[in-house]
Order: sequence, then structure tokens, then C-alpha cells
Amino acid sequence: MSIVTTQATDYLQRTEVQQLLERLYGTEELAEQTARYEQLISQFGQHFSEPEVQLFSASGRVEIGGNHTDHNRGKVLAGSIHLDTIAAASPVEASEIVFFSEGYEGEFRVQLDNLSAGENENATVLLVKGIVAGLREQGYSAGGFHAYISTNVLSASGLSSSASFEMLIGSILNTFYNEGKLDAVTISKIGRFAENRYWNKPSGLLDQMSCAYGGLVAIDFADPQQPEIEAVSYDFYAKGYSLLIVSTGGNHADLTEDYASVPNEMFAVAKQLGSEVCRDITLEQIYANLPALREQAGDRAVLRAMHFLQENDRVDQQVAALRADDMNSFLGLLTASGNSSWKWLQNCYRDSDHHDQSVAVALAITEVFLQSIGDGACRLHGGGFAGVILAAVPNQHAAAYEQLVADTLGTSVFRVRIREHGAFCLSDLL
Repeated sequence: MSIVTTQATDYLQRTEVQQLLERLYGTEELAEQTARYEQLISQFGQHFSEPEVQLFSASGRVEIGGNHTDHNRGKVLAGSIHLDTIAAASPVEASEIVFFSEGYEGEFRVQLDNLSAGENENATVLLVKGIVAGLREQGYSAGGFHAYISTNVLSASGLSSSASFEMLIGSILNTFYNEGKLDAVTISKIGRFAENRYWNKPSGLLDQMSCAYGGLVAIDFADPQQPEIEAVSYDFYAKGYSLLIVSTGGNHADLTEDYASVPNEMFAVAKQLGSEVCRDITLEQIYANLPALREQAGDRAVLRAMHFLQENDRVDQQVAALRADDMNSFLGLLTASGNSSWKWLQNCYRDSDHHDQSVAVALAITEVFLQSIGDGACRLHGGGFAGVILAAVPNQHAAAYEQLVADTLGTSVFRVRIREHGAFCLSDLL
């Protein structure tokens, strides 16, 4: 269903559209989000001449369990959130993609007959090229479109702003040129292809799958070509807890080498034990070969492999706890996940920069606060080394915790809600 840009206000005030926006963003944000989409459509009209558009949304994501497990064919517990990247877009006959992104100067332009990756090319353009190339490599279609894009998934926030953007572009091309037949797994793989091949980022599928699928999901990557996805229905806020993402204010210099070291060291341990990935090894094998592993792969690699094995089991335990509505067990597992990332995975700060340990400081402050109220849990969130942490705080204490962060770290706190839809064209849900 296309929207005539001059009739945007009337369209967005329709009962079914208001109900959809309320489901996506909550009652308290309904007016704000309606105005946000009105502004989106208005900006499209100021930049392009197409009289009609379609609306798209791709969520950010929250990682709850399974820190750095997906790349070794492990398990994760994650969810799409109400913070998202949205677009007003229209297909065009020209063989090019042109879009404007709120907060960025100038236009982004991708010529579809030239998908080579330029050495100093803009990262956003490279990702779009990668998605188009990935679609075509898999036998799908891609064509031109015009779009105006806006996001509240902050960059370097640990909420997967890049994956949210990738899933948005994938959804637009899926709707305009593939009759919507690509599922979340396929679009996610194409997003990973774009990151791996065009952005040189050694990511797994966690970020893309979490942004694309929708809801709280347990994902098993034992078969990375066809991950098993299991929906987990749980409303944390209704059960008395707020999920808070805390910006730690750390140095967001290039972390590619730090991120790559995690899977590479896990691979090294698995290789020494005759396997490709840590999913195929056991703790007993590590113990039986410990001296040789420490000598050949190094102690940190051994600890990271042990983290993988324990973290993989924790995901199953977290899912079981939520299904049993056992928050005490769940919070204990969330704490254990955080401790494992800090002590075994060792991705709370960079080895090359001991002066900046912003993630560790934020965790320490949070742990003291949670101890003082005798409830809640926290853990590192996402890739680590810099960025954000996740805290599960009783609703009645959330405001006090946010004030503590403001007074001590001077950084932002985002209350996130799991939403049932990931990446999609809004008209498909009406």
C-alpha cells in the first residue's frame, strides 16, 4: 500500500495505522512516533519528486545471552527492540539507489552497474553495495529506489545500528523487487555477506537475525546455513524489570582487530582439538589437552573457548528459566554471563589501552547499585571492548539507577522494550 506524500497526516491517523504504531512503540510514544513518521514522509517529499512512498522499519536489537557465541556455531538469546531505523521509499526505473539519512550531510548514491568496493569509499555506501551484490549472488533481484532514512538506534551503542540499517535496505529491496519472498534468515545472511565482504567486519549472524526476525528469540547456529529459531514469549516490564542499555562513554576507535581476535582464538583451540569450531569440542577435551593448548594457542584462547562452552549452556538455562517464570534463576544466569565475559572472554577493555576501561567502570558502578537494592543483574552487551552494558533493574529502582549513571558517568541510558516485529514494510502488517 503506497502513501501519497501529501496525505501523510491523514494516513498516519487512520485507526489501523495508529494501532500498529502503538504495538511497535508503546502507548506513551504514540504521538512522538506519529510525528516522526510525518517528518520522514515530509523530508522524502522535499528531496524527491515521486508522489507516493512506502514505509519501512528495521529494529535494533538487545543481546541477553550468548556473548560471542554465534561465530562458533553457538546459541544466543536476543530480541528486536522498539528503537529502529525507518525509511520512506519509492522504487525508480533508474539503475541507482539514492537516499538521504537524517543527521548526515548530502546524498548517498549507489550505481547498481558498479558494485566494486572503492578503497576509501563511504561505509554506508559499501554496505548498500554489499547487500545488492549479495542479493544478486543468491539469485534475487535488486533495482533502484529513492529513500529518506531516519534512525534512533545510535551508532556505537551496541544496539546494532549497522545491522538495523542493513535489514532496512534488505527489506526495501525485498518488497520492491522480490515480492517479499525473502525470509529473515535469507536477508540476515545477505547483511552478513555485506559486512564480511564489503566492510571487512568478521561478524556472525546474531546482529542481523535479531534485527530481522522480531520478538525475543533463542537462535541455534549449529547449522549456520539454516539456524534454528525458537520464539520466547516474555514481558520483562510486566514482570517487574526494566531492561536498560547504558552507554559507557568509552573510546570507539577501530575495534575490528579486537573483535576478530575472539573468534580467531576460539577457532585456534578448536583446531588443536581436531575441529573447526568450539561447538564441536567439549570441556573434557580441553582439560585432557590443557598443557598443549596453553602452549600452542595461549591461555586467553583457552579461557575464551571455555567461555563459549559455558555460555552456550547458559542460553538453554536462560530460556528454561523464562519459560518457568523463574526470574531469580534468570537474573543469576545473566550475572554469570557477565562475569564470564569479564573474566574468561576478556572483552571488557582493550589490551592495548589499559587507561580506558569504561565498560568495566560502568559494570562496577552498576554491581554496587544492584547489591545495595538486593535485586537485578548486569552484563557486558554486544561485542565489547567499548560501548554499552545491559542492566535488568526492578522497575521501581530504574529512575534512581538512571540518575546514578548521569551523576557518575554522565552518559545516556536507554530503556528498551522487546517488540514483536523485526524488519518489515509497514503496509504488510495492516
